[in-house]
Amino acid sequence: MLENITWLGHDAFKIKDDKVIYMDPLELEDGEPADLILITHDHYDHLSLQDVAKIRTDETEIVTIAACARELGARVHTVKPGDRLTVQGVDIEVVPAYNINKRFHPKRAGHVGFVLTVGGQRIYHAGDTDLIPEMKEIEADIALLPVSGIYVMTAEEAAKAAEAIGPKVAVPMHYGSIVGSAQDARRFKELCPVEVRILEKGR
Repeated sequence: MLENITWLGHDAFKIKDDKVIYMDPLELEDGEPADLILITHDHYDHLSLQDVAKIRTDETEIVTIAACARELGARVHTVKPGDRLTVQGVDIEVVPAYNINKRFHPKRAGHVGFVLTVGGQRIYHAGDTDLIPEMKEIEADIALLPVSGIYVMTAEEAAKAAEAIGPKVAVPMHYGSIVGSAQDARRFKELCPVEVRILEKGR
C-alpha cells in the first residue's frame, strides 16, 4: 500500500487507490483532482485554502472539523474525535490530536487525526499531536507520525507512539519545511521498534 502513498511535504499526503485522497494539502505545485480531502485542523499549514482550490472539483468532498468547515463551503462533512463515517466509499475514523506539554494544539480545540481504510489497509494520519493515551486504542497498518518536536512529538516520542500503535510500517512527517529536518526522521528510524519508511517528497 505504501506505493499508493505520496508524501507532499510537511503533513501533506496523497493516497491514490480507487479514489484520489489528499490529507492536509500544502504548497502543491499542481495536483490531481481530488475525490476526498481530509483536513486535521485550522492552522495555516494544514488548512490551506489556495491548495484546496487547486485540487477541488464540484464533486470533491471534504472531511474536517467545524473550525475549518466554515471556511470551505459546500460538500463538507464536519467531524469531531470519536466520529466514524464513510465518504466516497472510504471508511474514516476520527481520532483526537492534541498537545500534552505545550500550548499549540490544546485538547479543547478538538483537532483530529484520521484512520482511513484504503485498499484493505488502515492508514493513520496523526495530525499535529503529542504522544497521547488514545494512541493505545488505534489500530493501523501504516502510521504517519509527526517527528519534529516543538509543535508536535519529538522523534523519541514518536517512536514510543509507534510502539503503542503497533503498525506494520511507520512513516515520519512534520519535518523538512516549516520545522524539523531529515535528521529528525533518521532519529525516529533509529529508535522505532517497527519498520520505518522515510519517503522522498513527491514520491
